[in-house]
Amino acid sequence: MVYAYVRQVPGLDNLVEQKNAIITFSHLKGIDIDKEVVEYATKDLPISQRKEFETFLKSLADEEYTVIVSSLSVLSTKVDELVKIINCMLSHNVDLWICDKQLLINKHSRMTDVFPLLEAYRQEPKNAVQIGRPKGSKSSSKFDIYHGEIMMMLSQKQSVSAIARMLEVSRSSLKDYIESRGLKNLVASIGSAAQNLEDKEVDNIVLICPFEAEEIKQRKVS
Repeated sequence: MVYAYVRQVPGLDNLVEQKNAIITFSHLKGIDIDKEVVEYATKDLPISQRKEFETFLKSLADEEYTVIVSSLSVLSTKVDELVKIINCMLSHNVDLWICDKQLLINKHSRMTDVFPLLEAYRQEPKNAVQIGRPKGSKSSSKFDIYHGEIMMMLSQKQSVSAIARMLEVSRSSLKDYIESRGLKNLVASIGSAAQNLEDKEVDNIVLICPFEAEEIKQRKVS
């Protein structure tokens, strides 16, 4: 079953633009879409209030599913929610296609390919209007060119000192960069999915959808 998932909220591309992107992408990839799922809201709600979306995620089980979105922001504009959604899809062996990045995320993916996408969502939403530098925005840094390598080595539990030696840079400057970007927190937030590094598959790892895990915990408490 192949789903085209579109979401209409302020700040995102409209439904027509999202659908056109998905149709063009699926045609190029030779993918036939079976069903379209549309989510409407008057504002960008937190995932805890998007009950229909949560139900949709839970339905992706016991069958081969593919979900196509025009961009990651269709799923959520918040990095912590994206981590939760991706983990849930991985737990159900879903193939997730991101059209604008030409990227497939599934159990065979390397999370180091996903890290840069998640990092981008730590910035202020592009439609926000502010005076001066947007809250949460970061100025460019000489370490930006090493971003992927730094994320990889942090995922491998290497120390800042070891990374600095590998890159032949100042430890204190590198430490400031990692802290200012919150890179350690980003790596940690990936949770069980971060075990899928260096072409390591997750066939032998038991993944539980975060939404289902919360329900199980609540049932035990009650």
